[in-house]
Amino acid sequence: MDIEKRIDDLLARMTLPEKIGQMRQISGAPEGTEDLIRQGAVGSFLNVMGEDARRCQRLAVEESRLGIPLIFGRDVIHGFRTILPIPLGQAATFDPEVVREGARIAAREAAACGVHWTFAPMVDIARDPRWGRIAEGCGEDPYLAACVGAAMVEGFQGSDLADPERIAACAKHYVGYGAAEGGRDYNTTWIPEGLLRDVYLVPFQACVRAGTATLMSAFNDLNGVPASGNAFTLRKVLKGEWGFDGFVVSDWASIWEMIPHGFAADEQEAAQLGVAAGVDMEMVSSCFEHLEALVAAGKLPLELIDDAVRRILRVKLRLGLFEHPYADEGRQAVILSAEHRQVAQRAARESCVLLKNEGLLPLSAAISKLAVIGPLADSGRDQLGCWVMDGRGEDAVTPLQALQGALGAGRVVYAPGLADARSTDESLIPEAVAAAQAAEAVVAFLGEDAGLSGEAHSRAFLDLPGAQQRLLDALAATGRPVVAVILTGRSLALGPVVEKAGALLLAWHPGTMGGPAIADLLLGVEAPVGRLPVTLPRTVGQVPLYYNHKSTGRPPADDAPSIPTGTPLDPEGFVSSYLDVDHRPLFPFGFGLSYTTFAYRDLQLSTPQLRLGEALTASVTVTNTGAAKGIEVVQLYVRDRVGSLTRPVRELKGFQRVELAPGEARQVSFTLHTDDLAFHNAAMQRVTEPGAFDLWIGPDAQHGLPAEFTVVG
Repeated sequence: MDIEKRIDDLLARMTLPEKIGQMRQISGAPEGTEDLIRQGAVGSFLNVMGEDARRCQRLAVEESRLGIPLIFGRDVIHGFRTILPIPLGQAATFDPEVVREGARIAAREAAACGVHWTFAPMVDIARDPRWGRIAEGCGEDPYLAACVGAAMVEGFQGSDLADPERIAACAKHYVGYGAAEGGRDYNTTWIPEGLLRDVYLVPFQACVRAGTATLMSAFNDLNGVPASGNAFTLRKVLKGEWGFDGFVVSDWASIWEMIPHGFAADEQEAAQLGVAAGVDMEMVSSCFEHLEALVAAGKLPLELIDDAVRRILRVKLRLGLFEHPYADEGRQAVILSAEHRQVAQRAARESCVLLKNEGLLPLSAAISKLAVIGPLADSGRDQLGCWVMDGRGEDAVTPLQALQGALGAGRVVYAPGLADARSTDESLIPEAVAAAQAAEAVVAFLGEDAGLSGEAHSRAFLDLPGAQQRLLDALAATGRPVVAVILTGRSLALGPVVEKAGALLLAWHPGTMGGPAIADLLLGVEAPVGRLPVTLPRTVGQVPLYYNHKSTGRPPADDAPSIPTGTPLDPEGFVSSYLDVDHRPLFPFGFGLSYTTFAYRDLQLSTPQLRLGEALTASVTVTNTGAAKGIEVVQLYVRDRVGSLTRPVRELKGFQRVELAPGEARQVSFTLHTDDLAFHNAAMQRVTEPGAFDLWIGPDAQHGLPAEFTVVG
């Protein structure tokens, strides 16, 4: 019997309370849960694993009337026990394959412990690094986020959800959550429909196309309608236009939260609005307990309940839970395996972005004494980052441990400099200065501890916490070469760090194997390949700052002075900028250095003109002009010069990683179809408008060889 016929059979035998039970998810297994399971009054559990999960599943399968299995969900965001870099760091790899592999090993470990379902990937576009949850996402660009998000879905789910080493993915938070006003978590979002469709919905649609089993509705109010009660995004777009046939789960109590939002008067109305909008399962809160009364009163059609339950059963059947409801605990041997650690180390290494290097890196293997400074150099828990449910600090290999292992403990002197990353007590700085003076070079590990990013962890300032900048200033004053390694969950304003450090490596929160990955890069065992998935501001006052912005009527030139030279009578230099800071970012989207250099030449287009429905090929020759092997991330950007609605100044349309030996040259080609140039016009039609386009191929969003072409109707 195929899945749909099995669902029909189950629905025909289910009572209304049993149907509503499938739509309910409980956190933990509190007292009294056993009776609910036997009654078929719960369909899913959150944060229940191991023996507790087996016990609950046995009650559902063997003691409930219809034997419908439970689905167990858990936040497996960037690893289970083997922790990978935070998702923002994974996006910095510009390598969907390493992202896919990371999700695969996370699924493998989680499934062995009875987890069926993860609440990842998060593909919220975030243009404000003050928002703490930027750490969980894929950055500011919809094309990159779509590539990374789809790779995560494929890694978690594989080609067959019933594979015992795979788990169901959940694309979240649908939709617009990353645009929270002021970067304050849970806050209001105002996103015009065209921007919603062209930017914020793009990675979600990519996840749906990749087969994500579920989506999660968000906390935020979107244009006056809470996302968990938004029929436009859930029913019209997701389930209607995109044909999504999995199920939607609310975020934690986000159905109930429509009451404090001021959108629902009480729990009953919240339940009605949530189900009518398209939420199929309620996480944690109990508003759906009112569904039976709503159906009886004719306020909610039974067909909507049946549709929600059909979707939930469909995912359970695709997962093979009816045939194999219990986890095979013998598979737990894969947890923290050598293979998994290797994947995590590769991901961490590729996520690191080299932002500055005045010839300090790689460090000489013959260095006689290296000073390692900073509390983050030896804090296993902090390098794991936020949203780590099952990873353990003691499993992590820290940078200090890795450098001591590579160089020998006698050649590495360590001083924390501060008691912790947020400390303002400078009493330990003299010891750190003495360690620096006794060494040939200094590596200072600076940035955020794990507790400074994640949900409800927004920041008003983006500089180094505590007395870290004063520590760095003191180290630089010794005259010793200083390499700064930044561990962080977000983009920071690193201008003062750039001034003091001779080399700067952005390592994000790199996960379990972050230490060996960083040591490999510092010592030249491997070369950095990461690229920025977000724009780095000079100061928090520039936020929001992102590369694919619109132009104004008075755009600043690259060399525009901060203070205009004109007057209101003669507005010379009156452009869109600030008086007290350069309008340009500190580092642009897509930026990243290597231990070699690359040159671009001979940009060619297969045609200067193409018709709607056609494609062109853009090719460029990239040469390794340095003395070391390296990987360049070649990036393709376009601009629609004139549109019926104004268009961004640049948009990423492709990227390729190219490994080149010293002196080696290779032609890199991109295919660009006119559909890739489409956007939603004022009538919300997705169109490619004829006209002139600019094109660049280069190393980041700010540089590249230019060309132009025309699309004709």
